[in-house]
Amino acid sequence: MSKVQSPRIALYPGSFDPVTLGHLDVIGRAARLFDRIVVGVIDNPSKSALFTAEERRAMICGELEGLGGVTVKTFTGLAVDAAAQVGAQWIVRGLRSAADALYELPMAHSNHHCGKVEIETIFVAASPEVSFISSSLVREIAARGGRLGAFVTSAVEDKLRKKLT
Repeated sequence: MSKVQSPRIALYPGSFDPVTLGHLDVIGRAARLFDRIVVGVIDNPSKSALFTAEERRAMICGELEGLGGVTVKTFTGLAVDAAAQVGAQWIVRGLRSAADALYELPMAHSNHHCGKVEIETIFVAASPEVSFISSSLVREIAARGGRLGAFVTSAVEDKLRKKLT
């Protein structure tokens, strides 16, 4: 008798304020590793976001149209609790640099132990062409009128420009 294998579900949590080409790179690459990816837009009241959680969710949905096996949800609270809500056994985190690893590794260890169930963190190294991108950098460039084509899609750029005018 063969064992029925449950789907491999991963949560990719973040603020995505706004979603960047780096985020999209990690989502696309992680989607090849798992049966289902849930992009978890974390609504953190202690952070002042440019876009609301619902605006960020809608923006990501627009960018991921046609990519099978990926859904987008908003969450509050701990990423491990969001993972449990969606049945994820893994959390995906993108790494751009060694500095990211220094921040992410203790978080991965904490996430492994602090939830209701143990969860593993999978690190996906960002592609070199997008490894310099951060949402905070994008917001600053947008606020100062700089070019954004290397950082975000044109649809996201339009939303940023409208939000900042």
